[in-house]
Amino acid sequence: MIRNAFSYVTKKKIKSLIIMFVILVMTTLSLIGLSLKDATDNAAKKTFGNVTNSFSMEINRQVNPGTPRGGGNVKSEDIEKVAQSKDIHHYVKRINSVADLVGYDLFETNETQVDPSSERAKHFKRTVMLTGVNESAKETKFLSKSYRLVQGTHLTKNDKYKILMHKALAEKNKLKVGDKIKLKSNIYDVDNEKRADETIEVEIKGLFDGQNDGPVSAPQELYQNTIITDLHSAAKVYGNTEETAVYQDATFYVKGDKDLNAIIKQLEKLDINWNEYNLIKSTSNFPALQQSISGIYSIANKLFTVALVLSGMIVSLLLLLWMNARKKEIAILLTLGMSKMKIFMQFLMEVFFIAIPAFVGAYILSRYTANILGEKVLDKVTQDITKQISAQSSSSQLGGGAEVDGFNRTLTSLNVNILTETVISVILFMSVVLFISVIVSSIRMLNKHPKELLTDNK
Repeated sequence: MIRNAFSYVTKKKIKSLIIMFVILVMTTLSLIGLSLKDATDNAAKKTFGNVTNSFSMEINRQVNPGTPRGGGNVKSEDIEKVAQSKDIHHYVKRINSVADLVGYDLFETNETQVDPSSERAKHFKRTVMLTGVNESAKETKFLSKSYRLVQGTHLTKNDKYKILMHKALAEKNKLKVGDKIKLKSNIYDVDNEKRADETIEVEIKGLFDGQNDGPVSAPQELYQNTIITDLHSAAKVYGNTEETAVYQDATFYVKGDKDLNAIIKQLEKLDINWNEYNLIKSTSNFPALQQSISGIYSIANKLFTVALVLSGMIVSLLLLLWMNARKKEIAILLTLGMSKMKIFMQFLMEVFFIAIPAFVGAYILSRYTANILGEKVLDKVTQDITKQISAQSSSSQLGGGAEVDGFNRTLTSLNVNILTETVISVILFMSVVLFISVIVSSIRMLNKHPKELLTDNK
């Protein structure tokens, strides 16, 4: 039987090669489809690894407009109430404020240069944006990869009068890690409601890098003109302490693998005016990233499903035509006393001999094409999301800056590898498809009497 199957396959070279080509192409697409999903899973875990077990406390902008400039106004005491929950491991809180560089200049581009005679130039010539945080490594812009620490160390909760500065701003002003600079309150800033006029001296603890993804219109929107500070410094330029300051938001990290939804529901029973706030799973702060992951999943699923369905349909059709041309052969074998099961097993062996080189070829081909196709899929998904974001931005007149860029960040790369377990899974799936195809194409012939087969001209 094995000899007969091998002999028939090698004898009918053209027909065998056509079926082999179909199996090779469909198996390759299936391998790439599943590998794309694995690569996306790994990218998602790497990207969301630090935020999947966390949630953010943010203002509810439907009823709470925030600060005069539109920033968050989360109260310190409300943050502490949530932080005291037995399910919270630790938390990160942020203060957004504004201050002037004393004796140093801002980083500027052609697009952000301000008319020297304007009121803006007069009042905000050296104004930088401050982000006060108790743990900068887990600050949103570092987590989203908008910022990357390139020198020095991150800020911790024990730091006081310490900052992280953009390396371009440091280079412009010939500053380095360990240098000290002065920051002064800006009395023209609308969020400086106490009209504080404080001057503080801070030390540069580290330098970070990063570039704006979209266009900006003001110097303060440039990454280069944002300074990350400890909480005390960010609060003091507004005449506040860490206890009296208002916070942009807070992120809470949950112990173990507990259900975030259940914990959020329980925390909403605390004595806090929840009309002013929302508790949001941190992964929801990266909608474009989630959309790019979902988009790639969708394409990968379609690749895999279409490959299986099409391979089943095409191979079944080809085998049906093949069987139809073998009516006399089947009739003779049945007349000679060969059982229908034995004939069916020969057909299976024939497909098996064709499938083996197709599977090997698909593995080799997918290894060389997976990353290329992965990049094409990622580019397509990213372009669609970018167009959508551009349309939304133009209609809503959103500004630039790291907060917006982090919100709109998508996957930037996929490392697609053809894993052994993926190969095994695809071969098993394709084997089932081929088995069903052989049944579908041969059952009609094997159910006929030899005489019927010899006289059937259809």
